[in-house]
Amino acid sequence: MPKPIKAKDVWRTKSWYTILAPKMFGQAEIGETPADDPNKLIGRTIESTLKDLTGDFTKQNIKLMFQVNNIEGATAHTKFIGHKLARDYIRSQVRRGSSRVDAIVDVTTKDGYKLRIKGVAFSAHRANTSQEDSIRVTMINVIEKASSEKNYEQLIQEIVLGKLSEDIRRQVKLIFPLRRIEIRKTELLAEPLT
Repeated sequence: MPKPIKAKDVWRTKSWYTILAPKMFGQAEIGETPADDPNKLIGRTIESTLKDLTGDFTKQNIKLMFQVNNIEGATAHTKFIGHKLARDYIRSQVRRGSSRVDAIVDVTTKDGYKLRIKGVAFSAHRANTSQEDSIRVTMINVIEKASSEKNYEQLIQEIVLGKLSEDIRRQVKLIFPLRRIEIRKTELLAEPLT
């Protein structure tokens, strides 16, 4: 008669690791995750909201993406790889009789990080095609100028906290009255070679 196979409890071999946000977000604790080998955590992606990091309830619609890049003991350190606005928040901004203008631009920061930045503007009332084109060109120009003047951390801080959106609004309001401007998504495309 064959011997019965004993079930192996995989959870006993796993340890818990605390995941921390990068320095630009104050190394706040994002969460915990189990792993049987710390090297398996490298490259794992974690999503959190800005509300979870700051405690500000008005920032719950901003989702931040982090990737584990370093393990020290029972602590997993991360790097920022992008952000996006909640889809239902963007939908709530679209109104009948108004226009939505999207701008997508690939930029390189002063310290060599390559990013794709996606901005969106919501007008107070319907804009014609030439006005939409002018709004889009102005948005792209402001984003490119800010990216070339700032390093990666400074640019991300301005995007996430809304300062870049405010700079764009100041320029665009001379063209057409807008209700809201947001940077709806950022993606880290490449890091500088060190």
